[in-house]
Amino acid sequence: MAEFQTHEHDVLVIGAGGAGLRAAIEAAAGGVSVGLVCKSLLGKAHTVMAEGGLAAALANVDERDSWKVHFADTMRGGQYLNNPRMAELHAQEAPGCVHELESWGALFDRTRDGRILQRNFGGHAYPRLAHVGDRTGLEMIRTLQDHGIHQGIDVHMECTVVELLKDGSRVVGALAYDRERGRFRIFRAKAIVLATGGIGRAFKITSNSWEYTGDGQSLAYHAGADLMDMEFIQFHPTGMVWPPSVRGILVTEGVRGEGGVLKNSLGERFMFNDIPEPYRKSTSDTPEEGWRYVTGDKNARRPPELLTRDHVARCIRREVREGRGSPHGGVYLDIAWIKERIANAPDHIRKKLPSMYHQFMQLANIDITAEPMEVGPTTHYTMGGVRVNGDTQMSTVPGLFAAGEVAAGLHGANRLGGNSLSDLLVFGKRAGAHAAQYAKAHGSGAIDIHAVDTAAQKALAPLDRTGGESPYQIQQDLQEMMQAKVGIVRQESELQEALVELDKLKARAAKASAPGNREYNPGWHTALDLTCLLTVSEISARAALERKESRGAHTRDDFPDKVAEWGKFNLVFRRGTDGGMVVERTPLVPLRDELKQVIEEHK
Repeated sequence: MAEFQTHEHDVLVIGAGGAGLRAAIEAAAGGVSVGLVCKSLLGKAHTVMAEGGLAAALANVDERDSWKVHFADTMRGGQYLNNPRMAELHAQEAPGCVHELESWGALFDRTRDGRILQRNFGGHAYPRLAHVGDRTGLEMIRTLQDHGIHQGIDVHMECTVVELLKDGSRVVGALAYDRERGRFRIFRAKAIVLATGGIGRAFKITSNSWEYTGDGQSLAYHAGADLMDMEFIQFHPTGMVWPPSVRGILVTEGVRGEGGVLKNSLGERFMFNDIPEPYRKSTSDTPEEGWRYVTGDKNARRPPELLTRDHVARCIRREVREGRGSPHGGVYLDIAWIKERIANAPDHIRKKLPSMYHQFMQLANIDITAEPMEVGPTTHYTMGGVRVNGDTQMSTVPGLFAAGEVAAGLHGANRLGGNSLSDLLVFGKRAGAHAAQYAKAHGSGAIDIHAVDTAAQKALAPLDRTGGESPYQIQQDLQEMMQAKVGIVRQESELQEALVELDKLKARAAKASAPGNREYNPGWHTALDLTCLLTVSEISARAALERKESRGAHTRDDFPDKVAEWGKFNLVFRRGTDGGMVVERTPLVPLRDELKQVIEEHK
């Protein structure tokens, strides 16, 4: 072990986005030493791409809002596969987390009387998203970092964890490497918090940044933890589709929340053609109907553009497949039309959506204040992840916690927009607090040097191979296959083909080579990412094949209906003793009678 640089912390947090920073801050407040490992630079977390706002029932814009309505909305959006305890805690604690963030220096947009302004978002009954223009995630990260640097947290940047280390059943550390120099590091820890985000880079078209390769899910799975709900992958309905170099980059739901409407190539506002229960079709199909809603008229109906993301994404896909799409394979998102209703509309748009204005102007030479945007679905979020205890966020492996997108439970079959940012705060805080408590109650475990050596040699193997295939080509083929066969709409034959292709890709990855040294070798980094990408891709494909119904973000062409029997359990995957994947149908966490009443009251 002398050849490895060793760090020792009571709590190790892997990931420095919103959940990781909030967990590290809370663990440090618990009086333990904290280490924070991030794959990229501090401040580069994917949380900055969350633009629309964070959901919390502050009731600043509509006094009818409450944690109970938020809870009911979250459960309905998740098709009732959510962990109800997590949905309850989230709805109750999100407002306090927003005020806490504000007390640390976050600058939110304001109502005329000085309260935090909230906007409409898909699936939410009332205006609920506290926001900073369309740069809310950036403001969150800035605030958490500014507060966190004073807490005595040791930060290890550009460092990637390749394996969790165990002593018996509990985790006691992690093996990582410095991405710049390629040198291994051992992190000893009494408790570990995973906050590594999602799996979007397994797909060709994604809003996710390069770090999102399923590291946390894969690390937890190979350490023996349960993964859950991995069939539920959210395709955000609005990503850029042109030019090709920026395809998939997110176009915030805030555009629709501020009055943007979706139209096909015929100029039709097509979302009115398919409004599901329990929503009712409006008596008017004009943009004014939606505009009255977003400007605060409580008697106006919900605009169909703000239905849940899975539904909007499928409607856009239908328009494109039936020949009513835009020239580059999307549809039109129009916010410029509001000039018919308000004075100085361009200034209003630039004020409310500054990032979107600059994004389209700089990347596509489109002025969104004057012309519509071309948008289409993009892989955005995974509802599944590490199965955790609803109160403590500890996984099924002792000492291993998870928070944020890497954890499953809160969102069920589909996440409501804005719930991700409040999720990071509520459960990052809880994970950090309980990890600190665990660290205080348990001593340091023993690290098996043979396990460390084995993991290190496995990681170095691509450097030693000659004549092997490029890991970049394997990753590209994986992304194209997942996009085509495990995408927005699935069917059995394609999912079976996907599993066959995944076996071939695993065989190719086992022979991939990254010639050169450890230093400054991105090919080697990609080869190591493939282990994680292939693991989460296989679990997602197997889960999608297993769930023979359509529910939330999981749609099957061959099983188009939602089936009551499939709504009684979650699909849980774990690694078997023989190394194979074991899947079981785990009954849902029981819903307490008082929570049933809340749902019934706010249906």
